[in-house]
Amino acid sequence: MSETEQPRHRGRRSRRRARVRARRALLAGLVVGSLALLSVGWVGFRGWQARTHLLNAAALAQQLSSEVVGADTERAQRTLSALQVQAGAAREATDDPGWWAGQHAPFAGDDLTAVRQIAVAIDDLAREAFPTLLRTDLSTLLPGKGRLDVRRLKAVAAELTATNQVVQRTHARLAAVPGETLVEPVRDAVVELRTQLDQLATLTRAADGAARLLPPLLGAAGPRSYLMVSQNPAELRATGGMFGAYAVIEARDGQLRMGTQGTSAQLGLFDPPLKLKPEIRNLYTDLPGMYPADVNLTPHFPTAAALFRQMYRKRTGETVDGVLAVDPVVLSYLLKVTGPVPVPGHTTLVGDKAVRTLLSDAYQRMDAEEQDQFFAASATAAFDTFFTREVDPRAYLSALDRAITERRVLFWSAHPEEQRVIEANRLAGSLPEKEDVPTVGVFLNDGSGAKLGYYLRPAATLTVGQCRPDGRRELRLRFTLHSTAPQRGLSTSVLGLGLAGDPYTARTLVSVYSPAGGAVLRTRLDGEEVAVGSGTERRRQVVVANVEVRPGATRTVEVDVLTGRNGSASDDAELWLTPTATPWTTHIDSAPHCD
Repeated sequence: MSETEQPRHRGRRSRRRARVRARRALLAGLVVGSLALLSVGWVGFRGWQARTHLLNAAALAQQLSSEVVGADTERAQRTLSALQVQAGAAREATDDPGWWAGQHAPFAGDDLTAVRQIAVAIDDLAREAFPTLLRTDLSTLLPGKGRLDVRRLKAVAAELTATNQVVQRTHARLAAVPGETLVEPVRDAVVELRTQLDQLATLTRAADGAARLLPPLLGAAGPRSYLMVSQNPAELRATGGMFGAYAVIEARDGQLRMGTQGTSAQLGLFDPPLKLKPEIRNLYTDLPGMYPADVNLTPHFPTAAALFRQMYRKRTGETVDGVLAVDPVVLSYLLKVTGPVPVPGHTTLVGDKAVRTLLSDAYQRMDAEEQDQFFAASATAAFDTFFTREVDPRAYLSALDRAITERRVLFWSAHPEEQRVIEANRLAGSLPEKEDVPTVGVFLNDGSGAKLGYYLRPAATLTVGQCRPDGRRELRLRFTLHSTAPQRGLSTSVLGLGLAGDPYTARTLVSVYSPAGGAVLRTRLDGEEVAVGSGTERRRQVVVANVEVRPGATRTVEVDVLTGRNGSASDDAELWLTPTATPWTTHIDSAPHCD
């Protein structure tokens, strides 16, 4: 081959190799493309299967919830079995190499991952959580014939702890799924399941805590005693009402007995006052440390309970293990479950009329001595009924749950290890110094020296406003207070000291608490800027406005507040309110996420 032909030959071979490489690349591309199309088709088919199973599972879960509430155990078992089949099938449909590959693909990867997490969450709950919840005997959590079976409760506690761990693990895993980039149907499904899991996680955490705490609280490891105080919303205090009557509850190995009864007035005045934190003294002067009826001017129940326990010890020499606070509205909820309770020598307590009987009629028709006798007899009769009468445990626990949700039942333990568990629940009445969702507090303290709180009708609207560059968010509170008090005809027991001047005018000291780490910007009363007292408590700025309401009138307070520096991370907010004789009317307007 000549020297001139060699380059030409090498060029032909190079072009052939290039064509071969091109054909191979094209073939490889076709193969990969075909596999990709097959993968997409397969994932789409499996996605259709998963969607069908998940929709079926959602319907079965709603049915199961209804059957559990209705105590239809036999049907609930069948529904649970069907739910486990559908949830398992959804999990299987999202668990193969094709789906795994799809999860790592651009665009659709996040959505496929989210669907997978939904399927896993529902399957875990159906297999590991719901069976235990279904077979748990709720009556174990209630005393029968005045006694709670501590041994049975300990056995249930182990199962409830395991169930709670499953629920909390599932809750945390689903919370980690990023929702911002998901397509709308998947995002809506994630949000809905998160909402349901929030409720379930709260329930199982409370049940787990109750099952572990109740044995020691009820004297399984030694005798216990508690002060049960009745909060009187007719004379408002921040946690619900003035501490009026009290009773000592004694517990030994699950057996409950009511001991000494008395009133906060009988404990007398403490001078010099009990020692208070500077921020409490700044807001409320020395009153919480001087008068048992004023210990709960602060909304932080642990502070109020510890002060009341200390006062009781100083007067009687007896040390109790904790303080339980309830109000007549709680009594009305429970009476609807137990039925009417006769009070020897007095009227029968009936669910729908109990609040009026105790907070209005008693003060209108009885003198002070008769009132004390009636309240003591009512407490004894109600205690005996609640702990001895056979009732539907689900209805009973539902009534208690409603009362706890409204913060009408509060408990503080003097044992730090128990109090740490209680702190995670609304039962603690603890004003948190850190929070994930900004909370605005509206707390009411009577300034009339009267019992006109029964006639007040409060309402509040909280609007989530603009985001700020500094990480804070604006919130707008609109609070109204209406009085239904008559213009004449009330007894001197109701009208009391009449510190507002006109004895029928209700003077209320309204304390507005900013979110943790936040601030209060402006306060207006009926549209006009108003002078307010101010201070701080537990990392919250507090303003206090004097609001006087005549019979039939309505006053409006508007307050602009800022969240803490991490407040813009939430698109929602919460209200924490003083429980009143008539429940509040509330509304919260959320806003888009700041991102």
